[in-house]
Amino acid sequence: MNNKCVFLDRDGVLNRERGGYTFLLEDFEILPGVVDGLKRLKDAGYLLVMVTNQSGISKGVYTREQMHACHDKLQYACGHMIDHIYYSPYQPVISEGLTRKPDSLMFEKAMAKFDIDPLTSWMIGDKDRDLIPAKKFNMSTVLLSGEFRSDYADFHKQTFIEFVELVLSNQ
Repeated sequence: MNNKCVFLDRDGVLNRERGGYTFLLEDFEILPGVVDGLKRLKDAGYLLVMVTNQSGISKGVYTREQMHACHDKLQYACGHMIDHIYYSPYQPVISEGLTRKPDSLMFEKAMAKFDIDPLTSWMIGDKDRDLIPAKKFNMSTVLLSGEFRSDYADFHKQTFIEFVELVLSNQ
C-alpha cells in the first residue's frame, strides 16, 4: 500500500451541519477554510476521499440526484480535488448496508481502489461513527467538535484549518 489519504466526512466537516438533512443546493454551505484546506492537503500529496452516510435517501426524504447536485457543488467549489465520493444511502431501520458508518466497507473500497496505506492516512469526522471504521485500520483520527469528546479520536480540533495544520505538521 503506497498512497496516503485523508478520509472526509461530509456534514459538519465540509459543509455546515444544519441539524437536519442537507440536500437542497441553497442549504449546502461549504464551511470556511475547506476549499483552501483541501488544496493544501492535495498539494502535500494526499488523496482526498469523502465517506458519507446519506440515510435520507432510503427514508425517501431526498433523492440521489439531489445529493449528487450538492456533491457537484462541492467539487466545483474546490476544483474537483476530491478524488472519490463514497456514500451510503442506508438507514438501519429501513434497509441494512455494510457501507454505512460505523461499518467500514466504504473505507475498504477506497483502500483497495487507490492502494491506500491506512497507517499514513487520516479520518476527520464530527461523530464517533465516523471515526470507528478508521480506528479499525489504525488510521489517525480527528474529531471536529467544540465540546463533544470521543474515545475514538486521536485529536480534537475546532476548525477544518486546524485539522489541516495538524496533518501537515505530522507528515
